[in-house]
Amino acid sequence: MKAKFYKMTRQELRAYILKNREDEQAFQVYLDRVMAQPGEIYPAPKTLEDLDNFPKVLDKNKDNQ
Repeated sequence: MKAKFYKMTRQELRAYILKNREDEQAFQVYLDRVMAQPGEIYPAPKTLEDLDNFPKVLDKNKDNQ
């Protein structure tokens, strides 16, 4: 049964988990996948210009998920 989770995309797996919150196997596969993917670390905004650009950074991060 676990094999079907590996065939799903990350978005499909997330949708499945949201509908089947009690499925521990699916959740574990999702966590493994998320933890294996390298993430970016964004420094805290230091200037007003950095703060103005922060929504762009968030949008970029959403596209990578």
